[in-house]
Amino acid sequence: MAASGQAVGNAAQEICGLDRILEALKLLLSPGGSGSSSLQVTKHDVLLATLKSNLSALEDKFLKDPQWKKLKLLRDQIADKAEWPQNSIDVTWSFTSQTLLLLLCLKETMIRLAANFNPGKPNPRTPEVAPALSPDALSISQQKTVQFILQFVVTLGICPYLMPGVGVPLRYRTEFGAVVQDVVCLDAAPDATRRLYTSCRALLNVAEHTSLGSLIFCHHFGDIAAGLCQLGFCPTKSKLLTPAEESCTDVKTQLRCRAPAWLRRLCGQLLSERLMRPNGVQAVVRGILEGAGDKLTARQFQRVATTTFITLSRERPQLAAKYLLQPVLAPLHRCLNTAEIPESYRVPGTILVTEEELCRCIEDVFKVYVIGNEPLTVLMDSLLPVLGVLFLLYCFTKQSVSHIRSLCQEILLWILGKLERKKAIASLKGFAGLDKAVPSLHSLCQFRVATQGGIMITIKEAISDEDEDEALYQKVSSEQDRVEHLGDLLSLCQECGLAGDFFIFCLKELTHVATENEAELKTKPFSSKSLLELEQHQTLLVEGQEQKLLVLQLMVVLCERMSEQIFTNITQVVDFVAATLQRACASLAHQAESTVESQTLSMSMGLVAVILGGAVQLKSSDFAVLKQLLPLLEKVSNTYPDPVIQELAVDLRITISTHGAFATEAVSMAAQSTLNKKDSEGKIEEPQQSSHERHTDVAHSHLEQQQSHGTAPQPGLQSDAPVTPQGVNEPSTTTNQKSGSITTEQLQEVLLSAYDPQIPTRAAALRTLSCWIEQREAKALEMQEKLLKIFLENLEHEDTFVYLSAIQGVALLSDVYPEKILPDLLAQYDSSKDEHTPETRMKVGEVLMRIVRALGDMVSKYREPLIHTFLRGVRDPDGAHRASSLANLGELCQRLDFLLGSVVHEVTACLIAVAKTDSEVQVRRAAIHVIVLLLRGLSQKATEVLSDVLKDLYHLLKHVVRLEPDDVAKLHAQLALEELDDIMKNFLFPPRKLEKKIVVLP
Repeated sequence: MAASGQAVGNAAQEICGLDRILEALKLLLSPGGSGSSSLQVTKHDVLLATLKSNLSALEDKFLKDPQWKKLKLLRDQIADKAEWPQNSIDVTWSFTSQTLLLLLCLKETMIRLAANFNPGKPNPRTPEVAPALSPDALSISQQKTVQFILQFVVTLGICPYLMPGVGVPLRYRTEFGAVVQDVVCLDAAPDATRRLYTSCRALLNVAEHTSLGSLIFCHHFGDIAAGLCQLGFCPTKSKLLTPAEESCTDVKTQLRCRAPAWLRRLCGQLLSERLMRPNGVQAVVRGILEGAGDKLTARQFQRVATTTFITLSRERPQLAAKYLLQPVLAPLHRCLNTAEIPESYRVPGTILVTEEELCRCIEDVFKVYVIGNEPLTVLMDSLLPVLGVLFLLYCFTKQSVSHIRSLCQEILLWILGKLERKKAIASLKGFAGLDKAVPSLHSLCQFRVATQGGIMITIKEAISDEDEDEALYQKVSSEQDRVEHLGDLLSLCQECGLAGDFFIFCLKELTHVATENEAELKTKPFSSKSLLELEQHQTLLVEGQEQKLLVLQLMVVLCERMSEQIFTNITQVVDFVAATLQRACASLAHQAESTVESQTLSMSMGLVAVILGGAVQLKSSDFAVLKQLLPLLEKVSNTYPDPVIQELAVDLRITISTHGAFATEAVSMAAQSTLNKKDSEGKIEEPQQSSHERHTDVAHSHLEQQQSHGTAPQPGLQSDAPVTPQGVNEPSTTTNQKSGSITTEQLQEVLLSAYDPQIPTRAAALRTLSCWIEQREAKALEMQEKLLKIFLENLEHEDTFVYLSAIQGVALLSDVYPEKILPDLLAQYDSSKDEHTPETRMKVGEVLMRIVRALGDMVSKYREPLIHTFLRGVRDPDGAHRASSLANLGELCQRLDFLLGSVVHEVTACLIAVAKTDSEVQVRRAAIHVIVLLLRGLSQKATEVLSDVLKDLYHLLKHVVRLEPDDVAKLHAQLALEELDDIMKNFLFPPRKLEKKIVVLP
């Protein structure tokens, strides 16, 4: 078939209009006779009659209508050069042939129109005028006509001639397709293969035009591709089924018809070639998921990638480790303490792992390990070395908002649940700092918040002599936070039993602390050691004491975090009792038996009595586990001084040995006593609390024992540890007391402790006073003035724990007596530098912010003094105080609502002046943030409250976005503009509400 790009004769030089060709196509699509009959034969006859009628009407137009002369000449020209027969006794092919000729005429006309189009130069005076439209452009209605005609061409010219298994059978697509399949005459000339070839070739010719090609390939690419595959690769011996043969075939068989072997081979070959190309997998998946939507496409992409990752790890673990796992985990390996950091990267402040690298690494690990959920050996072994870094990253994300916090938590929970229990316990030891051999973050590396809100890993800054105290404080606080976060993580691992096993491990470590022979740690005479040996020995002593303190801290945290369901099986309960018995025996060996040890021992033995008394349905295997307690019970019965415990230990040994066949009255009484204690406490939380108190007391008793064993106290366990008064060391107990239950002696003791030089004691006393104020304890509230004086004095303290406790106390006291305390606080906040230090004024500002939040709607009563104080503070020479005043002003304004009206101009003028003229960037940021809080708090009421100043605020925000050099201030301004945009949209276009109005007629 030759291209029809040249004209023949003068008549053919004239360009036919697009409207005429589209009219001809519509004529072919005109409906014919009625298709309402339900008889299949009638539908066939109607279709054939319609096709014949439309073809006859088209020829009449060509012969009789002079306006169709140009189109007829163009069609005849293209038909003469066509290489296929246009006429056939089969009406469907005659119709298809004429339709293809008209489509070629359409393409040729569009090409000629575009070639002769010469748009004029645009007028510079009217640049907003749209450019002239090309004459070959199709309107929306014309495009619909072309789409309908293409559907006819494909339905009549391609689909009936596809072999079974190649494409979807036509009769199972639509009802019209079934009719077409039956009316096609395959015995008439030209043959089916020639028809298929002609249709595909002509459509590809038409598709050379860009706009027509998009219409063809967007809807009919699959059928055209199927026809091309059949033409190019189908064996010549294969033949089509006739309609009669197809009708005799079972319907279910047709629907499940398998693709021919040659087509499967071809598709496999083509698919392999595409997959091996660059980005081939992505292209194939996109092709398969075309039209599925963004969310489903992204989910399936992830599924393909994860499945490929897991499959390769299962079948080729060495290749997966080298080419997949190592690149994915490379950012974490780069900062391990086992890695060698090049000298060029050791410069302080150097970014070792960027924000993008770390974020992508964590997300990839989550998708492969957690979503893939295949605990393969190669996956577990590859992730194990970087668990320490992952845990420290998880701890860092707990300090602020981070989108990767949940990912880190899920990864850690997944790996701890899938690891062997010994490896999981070893990993937890590394997390807690008990095992220094576990790989962790390099000593030169640190996590830092990145500019985009993510996290990056950098080289630490060098620590100067002046910053050593601060660095030591940061180290101690980070270790404490790490233990706290480990407790939070383990609280999520109780169902799998990991939390119980680690608790038992810590309990055994606590026993080891009690049984350690301190005589072995004593140094030899100084004359027999060199200075280096003495230094090494002293270092070992310090490290040993650090380990002991860490174990005690772990026990306290675990007792606070874990619930009663920490033990999930009888083995864990037995291990817990065994550890308790071992600790009791160790205390006896050191002659350090105490009341706490006796109570703990009685509790554990009572637990065994409850188990043997029928609280748990025991099996033979359970008694095999319980028999592990026999040697320990025998040792207790022989060595413990308390005769009651001795007798109970003997009776428990007998009951376990006889598998419960014989149980003495002492065992039953012990079980009943334990159950009665639990029932009398009334709540589930209280046994946990008492357990925590017992273990805390045990920890203190062990410290006292170790201090009293040797002639000299050991380093790290000096006797100058703070002594906490009764009522202060148990704030949780105090919290549960009812109003009026505290005594005057307790109150006086806590008041004295508030001046204690020891920081923990003082902070605990302040917290206890705050709890009493919150509970409205009458005796405490009677001394409100003295309490306020204590809290204000402790605001001056430099320790964070102390002054934060004082801030909490002042805020709670102000919530009770705001009219008495608020004026004094405002006066102190409004004072000069000579009267109070800037740090103290900042702390008072924090108190005022908490008071504003606590008062809520009642803050309107104190509007005038608060606003005036904060506005005066904005003029303070100290930049930090100005920023604090603006922050408090924002908190106040967003709660005043309509009561802000009388001072809105004053506040707005202040914000505009500060945002434009203040020299310190943090103050300008605070001013813009006040506008954000104001708009966010007022929401839809902003158009009423701020009606007079809304335009000024808008101009200010646009000014900041354009001219402010600080990126953070720009971000705040952009957020404020977005809030304002949402407010105005809802104001101008309020959401439509579905309401039903009921009118009562008179």
